[in-house]
Amino acid sequence: MPTSIITTDDLRDFKIELLDDIKKILTKQASDTLKKYLKSSEVMEMLQISPGTLQNLRINGTLPFSKMGGIIYYDSEDIQKVMRDNRVQHPSD
Repeated sequence: MPTSIITTDDLRDFKIELLDDIKKILTKQASDTLKKYLKSSEVMEMLQISPGTLQNLRINGTLPFSKMGGIIYYDSEDIQKVMRDNRVQHPSD
């Protein structure tokens, strides 16, 4: 097996690359969480529900929505509120 020598310059370059990658990941996560309005497909993916279930949540008034130009938008804060309000806690044994 051939061996290779790692220099301090190599380690510094690796550190810089690693920090850049971490910054990109954190920036992407921050931009994903700051999104104010979500389309139906994004809500279905986030909640792992079917189109029919999402439609039922709209029809029965569980999940508020806005419709503009034929596209339905959901406020991410409303989704979080519905999830908090419907949280089920089991009593301790």
